[in-house]
Amino acid sequence: MGVIAMAKAVLSAPQFQSEAAAFAYVEARLWPNGPVCHHCGETESIGRLAGKTTRPGLYKCYRCRKPFTVRMGTIFESSHLPLHLWLQVIHLMCASKKGVSTRQVQRMLQCSMKTAWFLTHRIREAMNDKPGVFYSPLGGADATIEADETYVGGKAENRAYGTPKPKQIVMTLVERGGAVRSFHIPNVTATTLHSVIARHAHRDSRCMTDEASAYMTIGWNFASHGTVRHSDKEYMRGDVHTNTVEGYYSILKRGIFGAFHHVSEAHLQRYLNEFDFRYTYRIARGVDDLKRADLALEGAKGKRLTYTRPRRKRAASLTAPPF
Repeated sequence: MGVIAMAKAVLSAPQFQSEAAAFAYVEARLWPNGPVCHHCGETESIGRLAGKTTRPGLYKCYRCRKPFTVRMGTIFESSHLPLHLWLQVIHLMCASKKGVSTRQVQRMLQCSMKTAWFLTHRIREAMNDKPGVFYSPLGGADATIEADETYVGGKAENRAYGTPKPKQIVMTLVERGGAVRSFHIPNVTATTLHSVIARHAHRDSRCMTDEASAYMTIGWNFASHGTVRHSDKEYMRGDVHTNTVEGYYSILKRGIFGAFHHVSEAHLQRYLNEFDFRYTYRIARGVDDLKRADLALEGAKGKRLTYTRPRRKRAASLTAPPF
């Protein structure tokens, strides 16, 4: 009889268990051409400090005479959490289709809720690839884009008393077979929706929407504009439908209601970035869990997030919308 190989857990890999291996793993992805001084940008006159009491991953630049690690200038900066635990949480958040709650991360790491909350928000910041593709529109010739909006929040019938808070509005653009971008918007008006579509949807695309009046004047911007009349129970007419974006919303809402239970207005956009990232880099596009986690890790560079920023007040959440 042949010997059956034992399955090996993903999190048993060295970078998830050893701090030295974790630093080597992160350095290989954030410094593909070797160490770069965070202070002056030097790449040549750099040496690794390997004393008995030296913290892991420490380098010294002999040009500016300052020490640095790969953590600096990333979401890992000023964190006391070991880097191999960071990599574990990044992998879990990238592999969990509907997200991982703060409480779950807290129980897994046996840390404070404050640490777990701040940790997950910094990882969501790394997942935000909108700055890098901000003016690169979705779609193009022979591509189809679907646009729709939905409301996120509690239901009135689920409350024993009191009036529920107003639901928050999310608008999403999905390229069939491609990427997705979602935005927390202040209202569903033609002006707001058109500003998002004009910046993020390529004019050579075919555009699909429902019969909402705000979309009726955008057809001339695209190669063609197809609509379905949901009010008449019409959901598909040939290849005219918005089922792709509706499918994305089903994942988003199951994650918010099932894993997070509640998402405040001030932080909603970061959660949207997380769901956008996982959907854009999905298995159907040839990206597995490990590759998706590596992409999130590469996004950690240049995105320093301090504790005061994600704690901004509710009223400030829409003063500078990301669209």
